[in-house]
Amino acid sequence: MSVAAVVFDLDYTLAVPERERQLLLNDATAAVGAPSFSRAEYLDAHRRNLTNETRTPIFADLLASRDHDGEASPDDLADSYRGEIERALVPVPGAETLVRDLRRDRPVGLLTDGPVVAQRGKLDTLGWGSLFDAVVVTGALAAGKPDERAFRAVLDELGTDPGSTVYVGDNAEADVHGAKEAGLSAVHVLGREHDACSRADAVVSRDRLGEGLPDLLATLS
Repeated sequence: MSVAAVVFDLDYTLAVPERERQLLLNDATAAVGAPSFSRAEYLDAHRRNLTNETRTPIFADLLASRDHDGEASPDDLADSYRGEIERALVPVPGAETLVRDLRRDRPVGLLTDGPVVAQRGKLDTLGWGSLFDAVVVTGALAAGKPDERAFRAVLDELGTDPGSTVYVGDNAEADVHGAKEAGLSAVHVLGREHDACSRADAVVSRDRLGEGLPDLLATLS
C-alpha cells in the first residue's frame, strides 16, 4: 500500500488539556451555578449528541437528569465548558511540525468528533485553522465516528480512497475500529490510560508521535 493521505483525530491525539477533564467540567458547572456531573455522565450525553452545532444539547440532556433550582441554562453551560477547555488545551509536542512535514508529500486531513463550534474553537485556540488540507467535524454530519459515513466524508474532502489512507487516533472503538471498518489503515495513539488495540496496523505512544509516526507510515507503504 502506498500512503496517499493521512487523517488525524484531534482530542488526545494532536492536542490535550493540561488539566483533567473532570476538573474542567467541575469548574464550568460551578461558574454558572449548575449541578455537578461526572465525566462518565458527560461522555454518555456526548455520544448521544455527536451531530450538533454546539454542546447545548449535551448539557440539555444532563440538566434534564437533575432536579435543580438554579438558573443555569444549557447554553450557559456550553459556553462555560468551552472556555475552560480552550484555556487548558495544548498541542502534543511536535504535532504541528509533524502535520506540516507530512503535507509536503501528501494531503493531511482532520476528522474529529464533537459539536462544530467546540471543535472549531479548539483549532482557533491552537492556531490550526489552516493547518490541514481538509477538516471534518462530525457535528456537521449525519453520523459521528465510528460510523463509516464520518470517514467517507473526510475521504471525499481529500479526494483519496480508503485503501491508501491512514487514520491516526487514540480511541480504539471510534478511531481504530471505525477506520478499519471503513477500509482505512489505522495507527493507534497510546496515552498512559490505553492498551494497544489488536486491530491497529501500527501503534505509537502519544509522547513520541512527532518522531515515531513518519517511520511507521514508511513501514505501511
